[in-house]
Amino acid sequence: MHLGLRRMGIGILKHTCLQSRKIRACIATFLAKHITRQVQSNPTVPIQSLQEDFQQTYSVGISKHKMFRAKARATKNVVGDYSKQYDLLRDYALELQSTNPNTIVTINVVSEPNPNLAIRQFNRIYICLGPLKLGFKAGMRDLLGLDGTFMKGHCHGKILIVVSLDSNNGIYPLAYAIVESENIASWKWFLECLGDDLEMGSNSNFTFISDRQKWRVREFKEFIWRCATSTTIQEFQSTMRELDEYEMAAHDWLNQIPPMHWARRHFTGRAISDVLINNMCEVLNGKLEKGRDKPIITCLEFIREYLMKRICNVVKEQRKCQGPLIPTATKLLKKNEQQAAEYIARWNGGGKYQVAGPWNDQHVVDINQMTCTCRKWELIGIPCRHAIATWSEMTDNGEMVVYDFKVEPIKGTAMWPKSDCPTRIIPPPYHKMPNMPKKKRRQSMEERMSQKEKSSQIESVIASQSQTQGSKEVEKLSRKFGSVTCGKCKQKGHNKRTCKGQGAGQQEGGGTNEGHGQE
Repeated sequence: MHLGLRRMGIGILKHTCLQSRKIRACIATFLAKHITRQVQSNPTVPIQSLQEDFQQTYSVGISKHKMFRAKARATKNVVGDYSKQYDLLRDYALELQSTNPNTIVTINVVSEPNPNLAIRQFNRIYICLGPLKLGFKAGMRDLLGLDGTFMKGHCHGKILIVVSLDSNNGIYPLAYAIVESENIASWKWFLECLGDDLEMGSNSNFTFISDRQKWRVREFKEFIWRCATSTTIQEFQSTMRELDEYEMAAHDWLNQIPPMHWARRHFTGRAISDVLINNMCEVLNGKLEKGRDKPIITCLEFIREYLMKRICNVVKEQRKCQGPLIPTATKLLKKNEQQAAEYIARWNGGGKYQVAGPWNDQHVVDINQMTCTCRKWELIGIPCRHAIATWSEMTDNGEMVVYDFKVEPIKGTAMWPKSDCPTRIIPPPYHKMPNMPKKKRRQSMEERMSQKEKSSQIESVIASQSQTQGSKEVEKLSRKFGSVTCGKCKQKGHNKRTCKGQGAGQQEGGGTNEGHGQE
């Protein structure tokens, strides 16, 4: 760009040159500083949006590749460096324990035969926040769901979680860990840490639920679901006979699993829940989706901040509730009250009632033992329609004391206590996770050609044109190494963007003759 100045008035100079949108000083580092706030508020902001916004604000054109590098730098500034965060894990653990009493953080590193080596390779980390542990013990429901989900990005591995249910049947996360992979050794280590936190002994009565094999045949799903949801022994046996008649192999496979592990009829009612699927873990996995591609401490902070916000949201909703019962219990009771209107209860003179209703639905309710032969009262702890037909008042207020314990916020990195451990933690060796979708698009054959091959082809084409045209100007080539034809003047050797009207005279003459011919 040539500098053009024109004198205006007395000693005043004015630029007369055209303004350029290409500025070499506008490098990726400069761009990263200006788009950091946008990337922080929206990490998935498209490259094109950043280009257009920067162009409208500063009147500067930015290439797609430069903006891509700038966004990568800005993202790194927002989420933190991948490898450096491993060295801060011990400091992060001390900060969690100082701000949230009773918190347990266990860091496991790869065993090193040389004890004098100053570095250790990260293997696993387990976290159980003290407020969540105290809340679980306060609203004790002996039901725990287990599941794992994979990490994304540079921080490879698996996130293992354990989730319980609150008194409103909402999810209550209890502990989480990041391990090298989902295998027997990592799950054993995770459950051992959890058992120590919850003081589980050999006589503990916890119920664990996890994912099992999925059935893809719709008919099998219907049979299994009917067997699993039945609450009486007669209904369970009848459905199992139907499955045996439909598919003997499926019946034999299912019959090998003790029904106390999957059929509601054989549940003891100790967990005060009749859940059959592990959706409580799937809900938490969905909430952690956006944090799984971040560096390790950023990922752990994403989980902790979600747990902190969730407790606040549940407390706000709890304060809106009207009446002595929680929302779930209120809905179930109202539904059972409506159905109980169709039942007739007959007293036996003691503490039992014979309750009969439509469709030959007849059961025995024991008021003293708080049981019904339909077993729904025992499983979920809420009177069924048969019990309500004989007993219409409840005194349990159902307060959710599980949320009386709050997850405390923590300070920034500079304020963390420093670990006095002499060794540093480094990231584990990266390896490609199996069955992961590809992020890069598949390149064409021309894109996979090396620069040397492209250069040799260009030189050969130029040499051939020089021989045929002699001293004529070498034609401009397209990306496919063919001659370029101008869309305006139809001449070869340039395109319509660089056209200077080389063939304008011929086109005008041709057009005039053609016009006279028509006349």
